[in-house]
Amino acid sequence: MLRALAVDDERPTLEELVYLLNADPRIGTAEGASDATEALRRINRALESGPGGPDAIDVVFLDIQMPGLDGLDLARLLTGFARPPLVVFVTAHEDFAVQAFDLDAVDYVLKPVRRERLAEAVRRAAEQRGAALPSPRIPVHGPDPDHITVELGGVARFVPVDDITHVEAQGDYARLHTDKGSHLVRIPLATLEDRWRARGFVRIHRRHLVALRHIGELRLDAGTVSVLVGTEELQVSRRHARELRDLLMRRP
Repeated sequence: MLRALAVDDERPTLEELVYLLNADPRIGTAEGASDATEALRRINRALESGPGGPDAIDVVFLDIQMPGLDGLDLARLLTGFARPPLVVFVTAHEDFAVQAFDLDAVDYVLKPVRRERLAEAVRRAAEQRGAALPSPRIPVHGPDPDHITVELGGVARFVPVDDITHVEAQGDYARLHTDKGSHLVRIPLATLEDRWRARGFVRIHRRHLVALRHIGELRLDAGTVSVLVGTEELQVSRRHARELRDLLMRRP
């Protein structure tokens, strides 16, 4: 059972998050803190209590934009602790994802928080806390062209390339999207474009690489072009529109 601390400066949001966490059967206790300074005091008390103590905290669900010490500042401070709690960021802003994962965040949940999405974050935290592995699992064989290795909570996972619907550029990182979720990897989009061109991936925009087999519709509207991938509509740049249409016309 995980012991959780939720941190958010907006009282209604904090109360809702604590309520949802306490409703999850994998959470033993969930408490709230209204700012990062209060959270830091609470975490210090937890560390003094020890991992099995009454004040212990296993995971912190942390807002990013808060007055004074923000969530990223607090997470950076925690990296200097000997046995810090796990961190899940809960925020309304997508722009901090790369910084969050650089700080070894377990997950990055966007507001408004959906119960199912929060449950996935709890699952990841519970899995990492219970793993007790001396080191991440790594492949014992050479590179596998049919899979890409992603790291989640210190554990290497092998995602089938055929399951990837599209890839989104995020600086020097790329976010791999599948029907079951997404994974952030430290590989530039251009590298994946070169690596997966022969597997049917095509650039449709400076930010997006798409698997042709997962395109459900090509949409033309007032001179703009977009594609439907699952339930997500992605814009196609003018530069790539003609090539994409030609490829789709030749698709079996």
